[in-house]
Amino acid sequence: MTGLDSDTRFAGSIPELYDSQLVPLIFEPYAADLAKRVAARQPSRVLETAAGTGVVTRAMAHALPAHVELIATDLSQPMLDRAATIGTSRPVRWQQADASRLPFDDASFDIVVCQFGLMFFPDKARAFSEARRVLRRGGVLLFNVWDRIEENEFADTVTSALAGLFPADPPLFMVRIPHGYFDAQVISRDLEKAGFNATPRIETMAARSRASSARAAAVAYCQGTPLRNEIEARSGTGIDAATSASEAALAGRFGTGPIDGKIQAHVVIVER
Repeated sequence: MTGLDSDTRFAGSIPELYDSQLVPLIFEPYAADLAKRVAARQPSRVLETAAGTGVVTRAMAHALPAHVELIATDLSQPMLDRAATIGTSRPVRWQQADASRLPFDDASFDIVVCQFGLMFFPDKARAFSEARRVLRRGGVLLFNVWDRIEENEFADTVTSALAGLFPADPPLFMVRIPHGYFDAQVISRDLEKAGFNATPRIETMAARSRASSARAAAVAYCQGTPLRNEIEARSGTGIDAATSASEAALAGRFGTGPIDGKIQAHVVIVER
C-alpha cells in the first residue's frame, strides 16, 4: 500500500469506529457551525464533498428547509454506506464522487461545503477549481481545515506517543494530513490558483474535545482513522499496543477519568 493509499483508505472497521468514536469527539461542534452558516445563506441547492459518514450532512438536513436539494458526496463508498445507514431527518442524495472530478454541471449549486476533507485531496487547487466550476455566480465555497497539530491536544499527544513507540519510523499521518493544511497564505494561494478572485475570509475557531476516557480517545485516533493503516504497516508492535501506548499518554496528560482537550480549526468562506 502506497503512502497516498494508506492516507485515504477508510475501509474495514474504520468507518464504524470513525463515526461512533471520532465524530462525537472532534467533528460535531464544527458540523453544527457549518450547517448554521449554510442555512443563513438560504440556498436552494447544496453540494457537500468529502462527506464521510455524514456528520455535516445530518446537521444540514436538520437546519435546511425541506425544499433545499442536498447532495452529499465522498470518494469512499464504505464511508457513504455508513452515512446512508445512519440516515438523515429528510431525503439526501448520496453519491460517490471525486472532488477533483465532480460529475455535475457548471453553475449548478449555490453552496459547496467541505468539512475537514481538503487536507486529503492530492491536488487542492484542482478540487477548488471544480468547486468553483459547479458554483453559480455569487455562490460560496465553505470549508474548514484543522489548525496545526500543536493546537489540537489529543492528536498531538497520540502522535508523540507513537513516535516513542516507533522511534525509527514514527507514524506521522496526523501531522501530514489532518493537520498539514493550516497555513492561511497557502490556502489563499491555492484558491487564487483555482480561479477565485475574491479574498477568502478565514476564521479561527477553537472548541473542546471531550471523551469518556483516555481509552476512548486512543481508540478513536488509532483505530478510527487511516492512522491505523500506518500503524499496521509497521512490523513488531501491533494496533493494540499502539492504542495502549496512546491511552497511557493521554491519561498521563489529561487524567484517568473523562478527559477534555483543546481542538482548533480554520473556517474558510470564499465567494464565486
